Amino acid sequence: MSEETDLSTVLAVLDDEYAREILTHTSVEPMSASTLSERCDASLPTIYRRLDRLEECRLVTEETELAPDGNHYSVYSANLDNLELSLEDGTFDLEVSYRDEDVADKFTRMWEGMR
Repeated sequence: MSEETDLSTVLAVLDDEYAREILTHTSVEPMSASTLSERCDASLPTIYRRLDRLEECRLVTEETELAPDGNHYSVYSANLDNLELSLEDGTFDLEVSYRDEDVADKFTRMWEGMR
């Protein structure tokens, strides 16, 4: 999706109960799809479909974490900071602001995941 977020796409994504639950849970801490499946009481395919749609709108981000056994898995974090919908002069305007993560914080989290 382009830098400009499409109003109808974002509203359609946010109209979905599972997508809203995913955003709610991942705003607290990064979570794997299987953890989200348990927390949202939804099947893994349902969670992955919603995650794909949320990623297309840049509302969640995916990162890879390393497990102690050397395997890796994806975790998802809410990327939405603020969403503002306004109506002015007969036109809707959607402003989406995203969380800004410091590069040092991201590196630290990645490094800690490798230990």
